[in-house]
Amino acid sequence: MKKNFICFLIIIFPFLCMAQSQPTLPLSDTLPQQGVQQKDVVDILHRILHKKNNGDTIRAGKKFNWSLIPAAGYTLQTGFAGVVSGNIGFYQQNSKGQKISNITTSYTYSQYKQTIFPLYANIWTRENKINFISDFKYLNYPSEVYGLGGKRISIEANSNTAYTVNFKYIKLHQSIMFKALKDFYVGGGIYYDQFWSIKITDSLGKRINHILSRDLKTSERASGLAVKALYDNRLNQINPQNGEYLSITYRPNFIFLGSQSNWSSLQIDARKYVRFPANSENTLAFWGFAWLTTSKTIPPYLMLPSTGWDDQNNMGRGYIQSRFRGKNMYYYENEYRFGITRNGLLGGVVFANVQSFSADLSDEYKKLLFGYGVGLRIKLNKHSSTNLAIDYGFGQNNSHGFFANIGEVF
Repeated sequence: MKKNFICFLIIIFPFLCMAQSQPTLPLSDTLPQQGVQQKDVVDILHRILHKKNNGDTIRAGKKFNWSLIPAAGYTLQTGFAGVVSGNIGFYQQNSKGQKISNITTSYTYSQYKQTIFPLYANIWTRENKINFISDFKYLNYPSEVYGLGGKRISIEANSNTAYTVNFKYIKLHQSIMFKALKDFYVGGGIYYDQFWSIKITDSLGKRINHILSRDLKTSERASGLAVKALYDNRLNQINPQNGEYLSITYRPNFIFLGSQSNWSSLQIDARKYVRFPANSENTLAFWGFAWLTTSKTIPPYLMLPSTGWDDQNNMGRGYIQSRFRGKNMYYYENEYRFGITRNGLLGGVVFANVQSFSADLSDEYKKLLFGYGVGLRIKLNKHSSTNLAIDYGFGQNNSHGFFANIGEVF
């Protein structure tokens, strides 16, 4: 079995720029230290390039604050890869209670000819009356999958055996939420997921290959509705430092809408943020997540609850994506975020998480699976509080590696 080693080398050339001239941004969750001028990467570049930096007033007055980061990386799943990531944060109006809208995307092409292209948008209208959530993704993704074959293979394959599976994937999730009460929203959406050209590329015996192919098939498709409820009193979803978040999503899929089978799932996502100590910018963050199958018919294999397959692909730092999988998944994480420099340029985190799955594929998966680690935060944009997150996580059985993200993990 290959080692679960993930290494990610970030080479940063950020360009945080301008857009249209609009009113200054409203106050966010961030409380800058009094008397200390806040800095971000743009300020540092101005200093290195000996440019006169009168941009604070100009940049603060712009409607859009954006970050663009070319990077080079290496992971077990991608090999060497080139990445371009972008993030835009903006407000629809100049008011203290207005929530920040953000759009995040990236493009990755890897040594193994993988293409990864996500687009996520969380848009708030004026006075936070309507929330539009778009989660789109395209993958051409030869990658390692664990647990295939479940309990039907006891010797040749087990929960620690990884198989290389090639597939293409498109995800189209669109939701709209309407304000019902202060910070409470109800709504729904249309969810469509399709995997195709699924093929096991490892050289295997006929018996194992037959069982694995039966699990995966050559394509998987799910199409259905989403019924959602949301409570969110955070002002800044890019870098929350106080408040609560609770999202409940029930997703029934129907054959008459194009799904290959009728099945349903329920996701419950709860988060809380507390300044600790209370008069500081340091934050203690809590994250609980349940991903449950609510129908007798289980989802297609690649759509089962799995490590790192949440909407933002952030669960389970310390483990490679797809490491664990099951009919039901329970997840919990704590993170402590603290400043390193008083000007806000650098920060750090320590985190610990635990995940558990139903024993549909392996009795091992119902055990508590722990992860932990530390991370560095680099301020890309002080006006939207966008950080570059670089973390190193550890899991069980010698699993460890680097993880990178624009914005906080949760």
